[in-house]
Amino acid sequence: MTPLAPIATEDAQHEIPLSLSNPPRVVSIARRPEGRAYLPVRLKFALTLTAAFAWAGFSLHLALPWIHDLGRLIGPVAAHLVIWGVAILPGFMNAFLVIGLMLDRRPPRAWQGAFPGVTVLVAAYNEEASILATVQSLARQNYPGPMQVVVINDGSTDGTMIKLASVNYPWLTVLDLVKNGGKAAALNQGLKVAAHPLTITLDGDSYLYGDALRNLVGRFLSDPPNTAAVAGSVLVRNSRLNLVTRIQEWDYFHGIAAIKRLQSLFQGTLVAQGAFSLYRTDVLREVGGWPECVGEDIVLTWAILNAGHRVGYCEDAITFTNAPTSFRQFIRQRQRWSRGLIEAFKVHGKLLLKPRMSTVFVWWNLLFPYMDVAYTLFFIPGILLALFGIYWIAGPMTLLVLPMAGAVNYLMYYIQSHMFRAQGLHVRRNPLGFIVYALFYGIVLQPGCVLGYLAEMLNLRKHWGTK
Repeated sequence: MTPLAPIATEDAQHEIPLSLSNPPRVVSIARRPEGRAYLPVRLKFALTLTAAFAWAGFSLHLALPWIHDLGRLIGPVAAHLVIWGVAILPGFMNAFLVIGLMLDRRPPRAWQGAFPGVTVLVAAYNEEASILATVQSLARQNYPGPMQVVVINDGSTDGTMIKLASVNYPWLTVLDLVKNGGKAAALNQGLKVAAHPLTITLDGDSYLYGDALRNLVGRFLSDPPNTAAVAGSVLVRNSRLNLVTRIQEWDYFHGIAAIKRLQSLFQGTLVAQGAFSLYRTDVLREVGGWPECVGEDIVLTWAILNAGHRVGYCEDAITFTNAPTSFRQFIRQRQRWSRGLIEAFKVHGKLLLKPRMSTVFVWWNLLFPYMDVAYTLFFIPGILLALFGIYWIAGPMTLLVLPMAGAVNYLMYYIQSHMFRAQGLHVRRNPLGFIVYALFYGIVLQPGCVLGYLAEMLNLRKHWGTK
């Protein structure tokens, strides 16, 4: 699917001064593509929501006999909870996703004046094997404005500092923290010395592709004036290592990218991930920087949304990052993400009452724990029972969802592959990873998420874990 290793651009290295220039005023210019009918985003939202509710209503009508039969075994209330959790609500979300993606049209970049200065924060903990490649990918960026890179060595116990000491770029600053304090604390130390109006975060094992910085900042400059953050596109770098990374390649390429694209269409990307995102520096300081928690990036993003700002997404600002290489690491990662979701609701639950389009995604996230529990406790056992001819929850009719799943995945593939070609990338063949991703991913993912929700509700110990 994605290249074996990111393809470095041939741009010459630019030595960019660190001095803080006067940032240009952000200008939003609306441009309508020639020959294309324009639909206001609120009309797109209304159409998408109406279609999703219609699909959910139709699905419920078809499911009534199923609910009735199951209700004779476990009671009508429990039957409704199970079927809504494993079928009706996921169907509503899939319909919303499909219609929204079909209506989505990425607005062209449009900006005036010089590019503003950017500060790139790289929090690194035991990144000896990858930190130099990360810094070199920044050196290859053809960013036409002032750039400051701050690498925060968060108490690494390997040779990370030795590697950093071997490079000398005028725009590079290294903060060597004696004691490991966690990613949020490291980023906040870097924020203290950020000298430019825009701050970008990048993981210590990520590799920027092409004109990622230019594209990311260009999207920010072209988005509505209330935009305070823009998430970049994160794809899997080590996808050819084993089956675990091959599966995740499709998750990042399909699922995560599609959700962020949809959320940005309706003006509220819910996670500007720490692996690669842009923020207004003043807004970061206004909300207090990164909170000390497991899911610091989601809680920060919700703080920005809660302050009334918009969060966007740039699909062609690409970084390749290393995904977990074992199922144990993968489960730990998704547990951390699930804990971050609960943390976000604890701090910013009032987003559920915000009168804006993106509120639908906050409610969407509120339903995730319920659906994950329903899938884990009922659908997975239902599949096992079906193998023995007991079709209480899963049965021959369940196979009817496969064409819909295929259509959804094809739409996501079509959209992403067009973006890839525009960036000079090609989608590599990964059929085994796709089959496992499409048919069995949830069997591993949802139980792991449930464990994460429980860990947060029980206030178990928190740590860096895996990103």
